[in-house]
Amino acid sequence: MPSKSAKPRRSRPRETASTRRIAIVAFPGVTLLDISGPAQVFAELAAIELPGPGYSLCYLSASGGLVPTDVGMMVDTAAIDSVRPHQVDTLVIPGGPGIWEIRNDAPLMQWISQTLPKARRVASVCLGAFALAWTGVLDGKRAATHWRYCPRLQDSFPNVRVEPNAIFVKDGRVWSSAGVSAGIDLALAMIEEDFGHTTALDVARRLVVFLKRPGGQSQFSTVLAAQASDVEGRFSALHAWIIENIASDLRVETLAAKAGMTPRTFARTYTSRTGMTPASGVEALRVETARLLLESSQVGGVVEIAKRAGFGDDERMRRAFLRHLGVSPTEYRNRFSGG
Repeated sequence: MPSKSAKPRRSRPRETASTRRIAIVAFPGVTLLDISGPAQVFAELAAIELPGPGYSLCYLSASGGLVPTDVGMMVDTAAIDSVRPHQVDTLVIPGGPGIWEIRNDAPLMQWISQTLPKARRVASVCLGAFALAWTGVLDGKRAATHWRYCPRLQDSFPNVRVEPNAIFVKDGRVWSSAGVSAGIDLALAMIEEDFGHTTALDVARRLVVFLKRPGGQSQFSTVLAAQASDVEGRFSALHAWIIENIASDLRVETLAAKAGMTPRTFARTYTSRTGMTPASGVEALRVETARLLLESSQVGGVVEIAKRAGFGDDERMRRAFLRHLGVSPTEYRNRFSGG
């Protein structure tokens, strides 16, 4: 019978020869969801019968013990020296306001640098991309980070090809993602790579999240981007009206009348406020509408969706999708159907 005074043993994931170790780095001021989002996705695999080795999760910090996150909650960690670099299958570096301090944490950065070339796969979430960039592993590669910090990442590391709108980017074995929830998209994509679309879809359904936002999809919806540019909200009502009447004739004269302006004044004002011409704005909102319809299995084929989104025909919609998303409508739908 164990002694009542004995300290409880720290629970650890079951690690066997048939599991792949995912090491998630923690540091003071790390964003909680940057850790918990991907971790929850990976952990869901435990309830699924897998076609290959599963994952074992570990949370590491420079000295081990409790690490405060950006919201004050603590993450219990093991020390980095408890895991050797060659024992890591996937290394995940999250972001958070504390990221700027870890560059001066020599033991932690040394461990990360030693682990990067040995791990099968490395990844960053949000500002974690800066930690990867400091090691040089992003040189010559495409990368994503939170949209607010894309200019800083690009200016600081000109050899990195920053993709400012991407939710996540996979360049070889190096992955990077945008802010917070994008880490969930990245983790789902990793599961899909390792175990296939069906398993990733099962995990997504268990977590009640979409599988999966394409990595090249914008961090913002068209509506949010337009609203962010239109700081005074002058065209918010117009955008709502356009969406409600997306299949209608939305030429400039119609929009100008709805906005109470002459066509010439409307075109000039709209462009200066939103950064898009009226025609570009309408097309972007139609792409957004079609995109959401394509994600639904309850809606018909591409031709029907093209009509419902106001494109008129599927070829016009296809060209618009290629301009805005870099994929055709059929390719976009296949990402959600597994086709």
